[in-house]
Amino acid sequence: MVGDALALAGYPEHVLVACSGGPDSLALASVAAYFGRRGHVNGHAITVGAVIVDHQLQPGSASVAAQTALALEDLGLSPVEVRTVEVAGTGMGPEAAAREARHAALEAAAAGQGASAILLGHTLDDQAEQVLLGLARGSGTRSLAGMRPVRGILLRPFLGLRREDTLEICRVEELEPWHDPSNADPAYARSRTRVEVLPLLEEKLGPGVAESLARTASILQLDADYLEDVAERTFAGMVERSGEEVSLPEDAVANLAPAIRFRVIARAAADVGGQQPSYQRLLAAEALLRRRGSAGPVELPGGVSVYRLSLAQLDAARPRASAGVQAAGDASVPREGARCGKLVFRPQKPPQI
Repeated sequence: MVGDALALAGYPEHVLVACSGGPDSLALASVAAYFGRRGHVNGHAITVGAVIVDHQLQPGSASVAAQTALALEDLGLSPVEVRTVEVAGTGMGPEAAAREARHAALEAAAAGQGASAILLGHTLDDQAEQVLLGLARGSGTRSLAGMRPVRGILLRPFLGLRREDTLEICRVEELEPWHDPSNADPAYARSRTRVEVLPLLEEKLGPGVAESLARTASILQLDADYLEDVAERTFAGMVERSGEEVSLPEDAVANLAPAIRFRVIARAAADVGGQQPSYQRLLAAEALLRRRGSAGPVELPGGVSVYRLSLAQLDAARPRASAGVQAAGDASVPREGARCGKLVFRPQKPPQI
């Protein structure tokens, strides 16, 4: 699995293993270390380093990080570094905040080591849990598609491997993994899914539930990628920019298939610095196209507002703009009237520095 992932990534010369000290990432580190000791993958030279991110969320986390670093050095990984991060209370929840801080630390470590790939130890069980959590939240295709095997420089070669297999790798390699107590903490939805929900589903529905959920994610990844590609090309073909604002022609958006329409609206919000809107917020923004009630603004996550600028408003503004242009230039240049209104997306707060 690791060899295939590195081949698909174009045989990077230096890779970085992200290791928490838990069984999944420690098993991954031991497999990656094999290629590092051998010095090549299918004849392509490779070196393997590692990074441990200390989130400082639990007592003794620095000691766990230091012990993990020693274990990785014993495996032959080099260089091995520990990065300590501050998990800020950003209003996105502790798990999301920790993930954001961790990914920033991993990217910084990769840049520092000159690594063009980062190996993550997520397993098939993690993928199944991700799909279940997405179902519980009522999420869309992208969320139900779970984690990608490849996302930029992030590689997840163990997505086809069960968690019990990583424990067996650690046993055979005589490694002593650290077991994160938060993984069994019922305060976290992911922990409850891992400890209670998936085992119950396996008991009531029979074995193979986790594999089926992971297979669902793989199928939906293909669908999500296709729909997002269509939406991206559609957005690029219709977007208009004015300073920090972007706008979309009202009739063109309204005539899109719903699956593409919602994605184009979300893409426009992201273009001005917004976050992925919930389905309810997307419905509220999409309702502006029906020309019933308010023309907005509708507030979207990330400090973005969207409103409908009607054809009448555009026509009222056009003579004033035309007059200014004609006074300064060639009055004979015809100006085509707008054929429809627009959805305008405007950032409502300055970008974070």
